[in-house]
Amino acid sequence: MATATKAPPTSSEVARRAGVSRTTVSFVLNDVRDQGISDATRAKVLAAARDMGYQPNAAARTLAGGSTGTVALVIPKGSHLYVDVFLAQLAASINEECHRHGLRMLIESTEDDGREPGGFVNLVRSRRIDGLIVVNLPTSAFEHLVRIQDAGIPMVVLAGGQTGMERFQTVGNDTMLSAQIAVDHLMSLGHQRIAYVSFAPPEYDVVNGREAGWRNALRKRGIEPDPTWVEYGDISAQSGYEATRRLIARGGKFTALFAGNDTIAFGAIRALREAGLRIPEDVALVGYDDIPLAAFATPPLTTMRSDPISHGRDAMQLLWAQLNPDANIPRPQHERSAQLVIRESCGARARPKAAPRAAASAKAPTKRAKTTTKA
Repeated sequence: MATATKAPPTSSEVARRAGVSRTTVSFVLNDVRDQGISDATRAKVLAAARDMGYQPNAAARTLAGGSTGTVALVIPKGSHLYVDVFLAQLAASINEECHRHGLRMLIESTEDDGREPGGFVNLVRSRRIDGLIVVNLPTSAFEHLVRIQDAGIPMVVLAGGQTGMERFQTVGNDTMLSAQIAVDHLMSLGHQRIAYVSFAPPEYDVVNGREAGWRNALRKRGIEPDPTWVEYGDISAQSGYEATRRLIARGGKFTALFAGNDTIAFGAIRALREAGLRIPEDVALVGYDDIPLAAFATPPLTTMRSDPISHGRDAMQLLWAQLNPDANIPRPQHERSAQLVIRESCGARARPKAAPRAAASAKAPTKRAKTTTKA
């Protein structure tokens, strides 16, 4: 007669044997070191797992508890990672946090060729993803996010300050307010004819949010936005270059330009120079994100610092709390304040207020390093 095979022990059984929570077992067996777990507790969990023959691999977790140890980062197109520095930094930060928690990250795109709109919902279910972080999905994807939430799949949306997202757990800057701060800065320098080049087409909520911030800033000063001052890029610097060329070709006499992100701003710099326009003497320029190359542009780029590294950490902290509902995991500040970083491209480089010439020269490097202004 065949002998019944004994089922492998689960992490819950290890937790009961050790007298700790399942979350503590997960932290110990995945070697997470910054959760305040004592050496004695760690030794007790390891001894219980060893005595019970517990194997904390992905297959065992799936069989025992329905968990795959995998989270998905859902983005519109895989090709965006090649050209969008913000997205690449965000992905790197989330991946690092996944490793810290003993998880794996899977990147899924929603608009690549051959993908059915909204098909990522079934894809997530079929692959038994434990949770997902969603970035820059178009407005048409809202109903799919609702389906995921209704299915009880842990999810965090990068959608700081965007309307209609109140039902989801979100992280990110208030994109409309941050854009308004950028344009307010240009207006404080005397500019009234301020053009806007978005970083993507208008079917994305975050694009519409930044455009709304641009409009709000102008209207606050009694200026009705001119539709001929708006153009739409498509993620890459090349698209920013082409969009800025279209603006210039219309003959609109704008004196400042707000770029939807820094990658677009780099394309705009080339287009403005080819048209014989100097930055900032003829056209002041402000970007968004403060990517690492922004400080090395010519001239150095004034921009809004969005901090994708912190967004990635916050998103994973929120998702980890959903994956471990019994743990006392603090919620992060889900909407961080963007920062206006003033450099030469806007024409308002910070200088010492009143100091002897020699002293001002000696302190110039230090002062330049502190040109960040909190929003």
